Amino acid sequence: MDTLIRFFQDGGVFMYPIAVILVIGLSIAIERLLSISSAKRKNRAAFEDMLPMIQRKDYKAALKYAGQSDSDIANIYGAGIARMPSSSRREDIEYAMDEGLMETTPKLEKRTGYIGTLANISTLMGLLGTIIGLIAAFTAVATAAPSEKATLLSQSISVAMNTTAFGLISAIPLLLAHTILQARTAEIIDSLEMASVKFLNIITERKPTAQAQSAAPKVAK
Repeated sequence: MDTLIRFFQDGGVFMYPIAVILVIGLSIAIERLLSISSAKRKNRAAFEDMLPMIQRKDYKAALKYAGQSDSDIANIYGAGIARMPSSSRREDIEYAMDEGLMETTPKLEKRTGYIGTLANISTLMGLLGTIIGLIAAFTAVATAAPSEKATLLSQSISVAMNTTAFGLISAIPLLLAHTILQARTAEIIDSLEMASVKFLNIITERKPTAQAQSAAPKVAK
């Protein structure tokens, strides 16, 4: 612990903004991870509840369920069912569901982009702190005694490198969190798209009529 404290103190003033960036980035990552995990659970539960209703053509019950649920899949299904009375064409229903998906996607991706930006800022802040530290080191060496220049320069460079190291230490977990969140968000969006296609296939399937069955060729015995 003493080593970490000394490392932080020797880095100079740039260590503090980098620490703030790290805390903010991790806070956003944790909040988004919890939010995405909650959305995934709600979507799975809503899909399992609504699918039997849709399969038995009980659209009234499905629309009522969609109105009471706060899950993304329920909102998308509700948008498609609400369009059915005015138009039974697959394209029109699909457009309504796509509109619901477009409203859902920004909520899933909200604030995730900030994490990658904060990781880049952390790295740049570390480099900036090192450069300023090196400038101060060479300025101090210029007025130092010749016998002390080598020691003073090595110590100053070591301290200046602390900000770069801390900037990278902060950026690595933020970039990792950003990648994980992007992958999980894409997974949810893909599942919503697949669920939408399944919904469209169910509501647009047609059972063969009696006339079509009688007109079908019979296999000779």
